[in-house]
Amino acid sequence: MKADFRIVIPARYASVRLPGKPLRDINGKPMIEWVYLAAGQAEASEVVVATDDQRIADVVTGFGGSVCLTDSGHRSGTDRILEVTQKLNWSRDTIVVNLQGDEPLMPALNITQVAQNLARHDCAMATLHKPVDADVAQDPNLVKLVQDKNGKALYFSRSVIPFDRSGAVDRYLGHIGIYAYRVDFIETFSKLPACDLELAESLEQLRALCNGYSIHSAPALVNPGPGIDTEQDLARVTEIMASQPA
Repeated sequence: MKADFRIVIPARYASVRLPGKPLRDINGKPMIEWVYLAAGQAEASEVVVATDDQRIADVVTGFGGSVCLTDSGHRSGTDRILEVTQKLNWSRDTIVVNLQGDEPLMPALNITQVAQNLARHDCAMATLHKPVDADVAQDPNLVKLVQDKNGKALYFSRSVIPFDRSGAVDRYLGHIGIYAYRVDFIETFSKLPACDLELAESLEQLRALCNGYSIHSAPALVNPGPGIDTEQDLARVTEIMASQPA
Protein backbone atom coordinates (compact mmCIF):
# COMPACT_ATOMS: atom_id res chain seq x y z
CA MET A 1 0.00 0.00 0.00
CA LYS A 2 1.48 3.33 -1.07
CA ALA A 3 1.46 6.28 1.28
CA ASP A 4 0.01 9.63 0.30
CA PHE A 5 2.52 12.45 0.67
CA ARG A 6 3.23 16.06 -0.25
CA ILE A 7 6.46 17.78 -1.25
CA VAL A 8 7.68 21.15 -0.03
CA ILE A 9 10.67 22.77 -1.73
CA PRO A 10 12.29 25.46 0.47
CA ALA A 11 13.93 28.12 -1.71
CA ARG A 12 15.91 31.09 -0.40
CA TYR A 13 17.29 33.91 -2.54
CA ALA A 14 19.97 34.99 -0.07
CA SER A 15 22.50 32.19 -0.50
CA VAL A 16 25.96 33.28 0.70
CA ARG A 17 27.99 31.20 -1.75
CA LEU A 18 25.61 31.54 -4.71
CA PRO A 19 23.32 34.58 -4.42
CA GLY A 20 19.95 34.19 -6.12
CA LYS A 21 20.59 30.46 -6.41
CA PRO A 22 17.03 29.27 -7.10
CA LEU A 23 16.79 31.61 -10.09
CA ARG A 24 20.14 30.79 -11.66
CA ASP A 25 19.81 29.56 -15.23
CA ILE A 26 20.39 25.94 -16.16
CA ASN A 27 20.00 25.30 -19.87
CA GLY A 28 17.24 27.85 -20.35
CA LYS A 29 15.25 27.27 -17.15
CA PRO A 30 15.75 28.59 -13.60
CA MET A 31 17.06 26.03 -11.13
CA ILE A 32 13.83 26.05 -9.11
CA GLU A 33 11.84 25.05 -12.18
CA TRP A 34 14.04 21.99 -12.74
CA VAL A 35 13.58 20.97 -9.09
CA TYR A 36 9.83 21.47 -9.39
CA LEU A 37 9.74 19.34 -12.54
CA ALA A 38 11.67 16.57 -10.76
CA ALA A 39 9.23 16.70 -7.85
CA GLY A 40 6.31 16.52 -10.25
CA GLN A 41 7.52 13.15 -11.51
CA ALA A 42 7.26 11.63 -8.02
CA GLU A 43 4.02 10.19 -6.67
CA ALA A 44 3.14 13.16 -4.46
CA SER A 45 -0.38 14.53 -4.28
CA GLU A 46 0.90 18.12 -4.06
CA VAL A 47 4.12 20.07 -4.67
CA VAL A 48 4.68 23.51 -3.14
CA VAL A 49 7.66 25.88 -3.25
CA ALA A 50 8.20 27.68 0.07
CA THR A 51 10.00 31.00 -0.24
CA ASP A 52 10.30 34.36 1.49
CA ASP A 53 11.25 36.15 -1.73
CA GLN A 54 8.72 37.66 -4.13
CA ARG A 55 11.11 37.25 -7.08
CA ILE A 56 11.17 33.51 -6.59
CA ALA A 57 7.42 33.41 -6.03
CA ASP A 58 6.82 35.28 -9.29
CA VAL A 59 9.03 32.88 -11.26
CA VAL A 60 7.30 29.83 -9.80
CA THR A 61 3.89 31.26 -10.57
CA GLY A 62 5.12 32.10 -14.06
CA PHE A 63 5.92 28.50 -14.93
CA GLY A 64 2.63 27.30 -13.43
CA GLY A 65 3.95 26.07 -10.09
CA SER A 66 2.38 26.30 -6.66
CA VAL A 67 4.09 28.63 -4.21
CA CYS A 68 3.63 29.71 -0.60
CA LEU A 69 5.19 32.96 0.62
CA THR A 70 6.64 32.52 4.11
CA ASP A 71 8.15 34.70 6.81
CA SER A 72 11.72 35.88 6.21
CA GLY A 73 12.70 35.33 9.85
CA HIS A 74 12.74 31.53 9.84
CA ARG A 75 15.97 30.02 11.17
CA SER A 76 15.75 26.90 9.00
CA GLY A 77 14.02 25.28 6.06
CA THR A 78 12.10 23.08 8.48
CA ASP A 79 10.51 26.12 10.11
CA ARG A 80 9.60 27.40 6.65
CA ILE A 81 7.95 24.07 5.86
CA LEU A 82 5.96 24.23 9.10
CA GLU A 83 4.49 27.58 8.06
CA VAL A 84 3.43 26.02 4.74
CA THR A 85 1.66 23.15 6.50
CA GLN A 86 -0.18 25.63 8.71
CA LYS A 87 -1.19 27.96 5.90
CA LEU A 88 -2.42 25.07 3.75
CA ASN A 89 -4.11 23.42 6.74
CA TRP A 90 -2.54 20.01 6.22
CA SER A 91 -3.55 17.39 8.78
CA ARG A 92 -1.12 16.40 11.52
CA ASP A 93 -0.56 12.94 10.04
CA THR A 94 0.30 14.26 6.55
CA ILE A 95 3.65 12.98 5.27
CA VAL A 96 5.82 15.82 3.96
CA VAL A 97 9.00 15.41 1.91
CA ASN A 98 11.53 18.21 2.27
CA LEU A 99 13.18 18.49 -1.15
CA GLN A 100 15.92 21.11 -1.28
CA GLY A 101 15.62 23.77 -3.96
CA ASP A 102 19.20 23.17 -5.13
CA GLU A 103 18.71 19.49 -6.08
CA PRO A 104 17.59 19.48 -9.74
CA LEU A 105 19.12 16.02 -10.23
CA MET A 106 17.22 14.29 -7.42
CA PRO A 107 15.52 11.25 -9.02
CA ALA A 108 11.76 11.05 -8.59
CA LEU A 109 12.15 7.43 -7.42
CA ASN A 110 14.14 8.64 -4.42
CA ILE A 111 11.57 11.29 -3.55
CA THR A 112 8.81 8.70 -3.47
CA GLN A 113 11.08 6.20 -1.71
CA VAL A 114 11.80 8.42 1.29
CA ALA A 115 8.07 9.04 1.83
CA GLN A 116 7.27 5.34 1.61
CA ASN A 117 10.08 4.52 4.04
CA LEU A 118 8.61 6.86 6.63
CA ALA A 119 5.22 5.20 6.24
CA ARG A 120 6.69 1.71 6.63
CA HIS A 121 8.95 2.25 9.62
CA ASP A 122 8.45 3.31 13.22
CA CYS A 123 10.45 6.53 13.08
CA ALA A 124 10.09 10.30 13.37
CA MET A 125 12.04 11.03 10.20
CA ALA A 126 13.23 9.16 7.13
CA THR A 127 16.15 9.93 4.85
CA LEU A 128 18.47 8.23 2.32
CA HIS A 129 22.13 7.41 1.87
CA LYS A 130 24.55 6.09 -0.73
CA PRO A 131 27.79 4.08 -0.50
CA VAL A 132 31.02 6.06 -0.85
CA ASP A 133 34.65 5.02 -0.79
CA ALA A 134 37.28 6.11 1.72
CA ASP A 135 38.64 8.95 -0.43
CA VAL A 136 35.22 10.50 -1.01
CA ALA A 137 34.38 10.11 2.69
CA GLN A 138 37.22 12.48 3.61
CA ASP A 139 35.24 15.49 2.31
CA PRO A 140 33.66 17.34 5.28
CA ASN A 141 31.00 18.73 2.95
CA LEU A 142 29.72 15.19 2.48
CA VAL A 143 27.88 14.15 5.63
CA LYS A 144 28.42 10.55 6.72
CA LEU A 145 26.20 8.40 8.91
CA VAL A 146 26.28 5.15 10.84
CA GLN A 147 23.18 3.12 11.60
CA ASP A 148 21.97 0.11 13.57
CA LYS A 149 20.92 -3.22 12.08
CA ASN A 150 17.36 -1.96 11.59
CA GLY A 151 18.38 1.07 9.55
CA LYS A 152 18.01 3.61 12.37
CA ALA A 153 20.69 6.30 12.31
CA LEU A 154 23.08 6.29 15.26
CA TYR A 155 24.92 9.46 14.24
CA PHE A 156 25.60 11.88 11.40
CA SER A 157 28.95 13.62 11.04
CA ARG A 158 31.14 15.65 8.74
CA SER A 159 34.02 13.54 10.04
CA VAL A 160 34.73 10.09 8.65
CA ILE A 161 32.66 7.59 10.64
CA PRO A 162 33.27 4.91 11.68
CA PHE A 163 36.99 5.32 12.38
CA ASP A 164 38.67 2.45 10.55
CA ARG A 165 41.07 1.23 13.25
CA SER A 166 40.98 -2.38 12.06
CA GLY A 167 41.30 -1.60 8.36
CA ALA A 168 38.14 -3.58 7.69
CA VAL A 169 35.85 -0.77 6.49
CA ASP A 170 35.45 -0.95 2.72
CA ARG A 171 32.63 1.52 2.33
CA TYR A 172 31.03 4.44 4.12
CA LEU A 173 27.48 5.77 4.05
CA GLY A 174 27.18 9.21 2.48
CA HIS A 175 24.04 11.06 3.52
CA ILE A 176 21.62 12.32 0.88
CA GLY A 177 19.90 15.46 2.16
CA ILE A 178 16.26 14.62 1.59
CA TYR A 179 13.83 14.07 4.48
CA ALA A 180 10.31 12.85 5.11
CA TYR A 181 8.34 13.50 8.29
CA ARG A 182 4.77 14.03 9.40
CA VAL A 183 3.31 17.42 10.19
CA ASP A 184 2.98 16.61 13.90
CA PHE A 185 6.72 15.90 14.16
CA ILE A 186 7.60 19.06 12.22
CA GLU A 187 5.66 20.98 14.87
CA THR A 188 7.51 19.14 17.65
CA PHE A 189 10.90 19.58 16.01
CA SER A 190 10.44 23.32 15.54
CA LYS A 191 10.07 23.73 19.33
CA LEU A 192 13.23 21.81 20.23
CA PRO A 193 16.29 23.88 21.14
CA ALA A 194 19.46 23.35 19.13
CA CYS A 195 21.76 20.85 20.84
CA ASP A 196 25.54 21.04 21.22
CA LEU A 197 26.17 18.33 18.62
CA GLU A 198 23.99 20.11 16.08
CA LEU A 199 25.86 23.36 16.62
CA ALA A 200 29.27 21.67 16.48
CA GLU A 201 28.58 19.78 13.24
CA SER A 202 26.13 22.31 11.77
CA LEU A 203 23.71 19.45 11.09
CA GLU A 204 20.08 20.11 11.94
CA GLN A 205 19.10 16.41 11.96
CA LEU A 206 21.26 15.86 15.06
CA ARG A 207 18.67 17.82 17.02
CA ALA A 208 16.24 14.96 16.50
CA LEU A 209 18.75 12.31 17.64
CA CYS A 210 19.83 14.39 20.64
CA ASN A 211 16.23 14.46 21.81
CA GLY A 212 15.62 10.75 21.39
CA TYR A 213 13.76 10.78 18.07
CA SER A 214 14.66 8.13 15.50
CA ILE A 215 15.70 8.65 11.89
CA HIS A 216 15.49 5.76 9.44
CA SER A 217 17.90 5.82 6.50
CA ALA A 218 17.72 3.54 3.47
CA PRO A 219 20.04 3.09 0.48
CA ALA A 220 18.76 5.32 -2.31
CA LEU A 221 17.18 3.46 -5.20
CA VAL A 222 19.12 5.72 -7.57
CA ASN A 223 22.27 7.67 -6.78
CA PRO A 224 21.35 11.33 -7.28
CA GLY A 225 23.43 13.80 -9.21
CA PRO A 226 25.23 16.57 -7.32
CA GLY A 227 23.45 19.39 -5.55
CA ILE A 228 24.39 23.01 -6.18
CA ASP A 229 26.16 25.22 -3.65
CA THR A 230 28.83 26.99 -5.70
CA GLU A 231 29.51 28.34 -9.18
CA GLN A 232 31.55 25.21 -9.85
CA ASP A 233 28.60 23.01 -8.85
CA LEU A 234 26.33 25.01 -11.12
CA ALA A 235 28.67 24.54 -14.08
CA ARG A 236 28.96 20.82 -13.40
CA VAL A 237 25.19 20.28 -13.13
CA THR A 238 24.58 22.39 -16.23
CA GLU A 239 26.97 20.16 -18.16
CA ILE A 240 25.37 16.97 -16.83
CA MET A 241 21.86 18.13 -17.67
CA ALA A 242 22.90 19.30 -21.14
CA SER A 243 24.11 15.77 -21.90
CA GLN A 244 20.87 14.11 -20.79
CA PRO A 245 18.17 13.25 -23.36
CA ALA A 246 15.31 15.72 -23.54
